[in-house]
Parts: sequence; structure tokens; C-alpha cells
Amino acid sequence: MEMMADDYDTREILRPLVFRLHENVPAIVREVLLERGWTEFDKKEQDDADWNLYWRNSPFRMTDHHSIKPWQRLNHYPEAVQITRKDYLARHLKRMKGAYGSALYEFSPVAFIMPNDYVKFVAEYSKERQSVGRRPSYWICKPVDLSRGRGILIFQDIKDLVYDCTVIVQKYISNPLLISGYKLDLRLYVCVTSFSPLTIYTYEEGLVRFATEKFDLGSLDNVCAHLTNTSINKCGASYKKYKEGIGCGCKWTFSKFRSYLRIFGVDDMLLWQKINNIVILTLLAVTPLPAASNCFELFGFDILIDDKFKPWLLEVNYNPALCLDCSIDDTVKRKLLHDIVELLNYKQIDTFRQNQVAGTKAGRRQVPWSTAGESAAGEAPALLTCRKVAKCTSASSVQPALQAARGSIRKAATLSKKTARAHPRKTLTSQLRERMNMPKTPCQANAEAKNKQLPGAGHSPHKSAQLSHWLPTPDFCSYKLTTRPYFLSDKDQRPIPRVGDFVLIFPFNEAALQASRDGTDVKSIIKEIKKLISNSYHQNSRT
Repeated sequence: MEMMADDYDTREILRPLVFRLHENVPAIVREVLLERGWTEFDKKEQDDADWNLYWRNSPFRMTDHHSIKPWQRLNHYPEAVQITRKDYLARHLKRMKGAYGSALYEFSPVAFIMPNDYVKFVAEYSKERQSVGRRPSYWICKPVDLSRGRGILIFQDIKDLVYDCTVIVQKYISNPLLISGYKLDLRLYVCVTSFSPLTIYTYEEGLVRFATEKFDLGSLDNVCAHLTNTSINKCGASYKKYKEGIGCGCKWTFSKFRSYLRIFGVDDMLLWQKINNIVILTLLAVTPLPAASNCFELFGFDILIDDKFKPWLLEVNYNPALCLDCSIDDTVKRKLLHDIVELLNYKQIDTFRQNQVAGTKAGRRQVPWSTAGESAAGEAPALLTCRKVAKCTSASSVQPALQAARGSIRKAATLSKKTARAHPRKTLTSQLRERMNMPKTPCQANAEAKNKQLPGAGHSPHKSAQLSHWLPTPDFCSYKLTTRPYFLSDKDQRPIPRVGDFVLIFPFNEAALQASRDGTDVKSIIKEIKKLISNSYHQNSRT
């Protein structure tokens, strides 16, 4: 028998949200979720789908994305490596430069992927050396799949170029902005809640990372003078020393940095507009990606600013570091994680972690993917229609929200009892059942037939080794998503413009919104970006 709102045991209302962590996830993730009143998933005591957020450092399997439930979120998007591996990113940016012009994509130095591009690099190197009157050129060599500054080499003479793995070689930006003689870069946090439709948030606060030795082109082998990676500089001799103009350690917040720029008359708003354009143009370079339900990706964009206040993209980081090396880390990253949870837009009904049929625990349900060229937002049924969003900024705020939920359910119960005999009662579950009982289209029937044929269908992907290597067929990838996008406002079905310190930077106008919904029309979006840049240029030329 179907359970109505008034039949729910009020003890069920008080169920907390549940998080699931993979091994090696930074401790602060657990701390923040516990602060918010969440509980940790226990695989011995709970059903396999009895969780709301699954966080891990490595990519999820395809089967994890296929079996996602409406109340669940995954912290990785499929194929995100397309932007975070240095060689992949270089290829995508090169393609976009060819398609839309180098002027728009001049924010990243030309990259040579070694060893394949060795002949091209030698030609460019020789050309630079023979140019009369030009400043000497410096080059930087980076392994394509390493992070934290490992394996980086800066050189001027080609005879010093030595590598034993796939690397990229780029022109080294030898005129960086310096503060008191120290080089710096920006770690910008970017959260993509969807690649189809493309939806991008940037975090207003972030980290300014300093080298701990003064910049010197005469000592290219001094990593503490040329690299800003904390993992390198915290081991340097000057890390704990007080550095004039910088202080101890090697980090500032964005807030402090922007205040510093304003003191010297720098237009920090214009600088940040340019940085946001870099983020949008970079992410456009990897579209389309497969559309997937209920996941998100937190990227760490590393931006360097030169002495002309031009921002340059250095790289994009997968799993940006969330370890706490200093008090500034704690200030920025703890609030960042709280705001990420708010951005995930959980509803009160998500605490039940059940399909909307009484007593039916969540089983494995295959969620079809669509290609990034199809609009998910326009087709997704509103499965989660609870109107109140539980905002839990700390453990102490959980109880009032749940009490409000209890009150709303009791009110619903009273109203439903009064009208029980006059009209049939219609619940979320009955609405869902009506959808389920509608005649199936031929493609839905084919999808169900294929799902039944999958080995291990209906079982946990963690218990089926065979499923871990299964890839979707082309016709499977053409189906629409069946879960309502969590990142859309209940009011107008548009991305929420601001959540905490996360600010929506794309879509930035109505035309960009429509172009992202209609199969990510990159050409139309580029046209809108050019208009935006042109308007910004004219406004600044008047002032």
C-alpha cells in the first residue's frame, strides 16, 4: 500500500544526510560534513545506495554514473581528465585557436608535446635564438601527468632539455608580476555542475601562492624562486621566515591580494573579468563531454599574472589540494567545502534516500546518458518537488530545518485527511507512478531491454568486476537524462546565480543560456564572449 505524507513516522524526518568517502580523501571533507550534521556511510549496516554524497580522489566508474539516484551526488564528472592532463589541454586549446583565432586564445603559451613535437620545438627554438633585438627566451618543461611541481625543468639552452617521459614544453613567462621581488600565482576554484548544459561557478575567495625565494632568472635551478607550489616551498629554508611585504609562509587570500592591487590603482574587477573569460574559454574547449546526472567537478585553475597585468593559464588541476598547511588554507578551504554542499542543493526529501514509494529501498536503476549535444534540462522530469531547501551551515542549524520539515508534513497530513473522501489523494509517489505507467516510447523499451541484458544488472557495481569495464554503446549514449538537474532553481528552472561565495559566470546572459541548452553551440557562445570583451574594452577606454 502506498504511504502518504501523514503516514510517515516522524522519526524518519530526522534522518540526516549521509556521505561516503573513498580512501585518501582529505580529512577536512569529513570534518566539514560532520560539522553540518551529516553521518558517514557504513557499508556493513546500510544498503549500497543509502548515501547522498560520494567523494573520492580518483574517477568513478561508468557504472557508478549509470546507477545514480535522484538523491545522490558524485564529486567527479566523466572525462574530466580531458582538461586536467597537460597534453590533452594543450591539444584542445590548439584546436580552439585554429577554429576561433589566436587573439581569443592567447592566454596560454604555445605548447610542444614531447617527443612527438620535438622537430617543431627545435624549429621554434632556433627561430627565437636568431631573432635580433628580442629578449632571451626561457622555456619550461613539465611531465604531462604529474602535479605539485614534480619533474619541472626551466631552461634557456636546448642542451639542458632532458626528459624520460611524455612532457610539454612551453615558453616560460619570464616577466611575472612580483610583490617585493617574489613571484606569485593564483589558485582559483571552479565548480562545474554540468557540461550539458554548461554551468560554471567560480569561487570569489581563493589562494595566492608565493615562491619563497626572490625571483632570479640567473638561477633557473632554484625551484623556490620559480615555482609557487606549496609542496615545494614549505620544504624551503625561507618558508617559516618573515619575508618583507609577504610575511611568513607563502600564501595570501584573494581578498588581501585584491586590496593590495587597489592600493596601487589596479582595476581588480577588470582583471577578474579577464580571468573569468579564461575559465569559460578553457572549459568550452573540452565540450562536448558525455552528459551525466547528479555530479560535479571542482577544478583548481592556476593563473599567473605578468607585469603588464595580463593573466595566463598555467594548468588546470584535478582534485585541487584540500590539505591544510596553514591558517589561510583552513579559512579558505573550509568555507569552500561548506559552499560546495550548499551548491549541491539538497532537498528535505533527499534525506529519505528512497524512491517515492513507501517501503521501497533504492534499488539499482539504470540512468541513461545523453550526448552533450542534447538538452538535459528541457527533458528532465521534476522528481524532487519539495519546496524548502534545507540550509545547514553548521550542525546547530540542522534541527530547525528538520523541525520545519516535520511541521510541513503534519500540515500536509491534516489537509489530506480533510479531503480524503472527497478527492483521491495525489502524492509525489502517485505522480511518479503515473509517469512510470505512461506508454513507453520505442527507445525507452529498447533501453530497458538492453539494461536487462547487462551482466550483473541490479547488483552493486562494487560487487561486480565485470561491470567495471563496461562502456555504453552509441545508441545507449543518445538517451535523455531522467533525473532533474539539481543545480537549477525551483523557481525558474535556471542555474542559481549565487550560492555562498560561488558566483555563476556561465551562462552570463540569455543568449549564452540558450546556446548552452541547444547542444552547446560553441560558435554562438564564442560570439557572445567577443561581445562581452568588446563592451568591457569600450567601457574601460571611456574611463
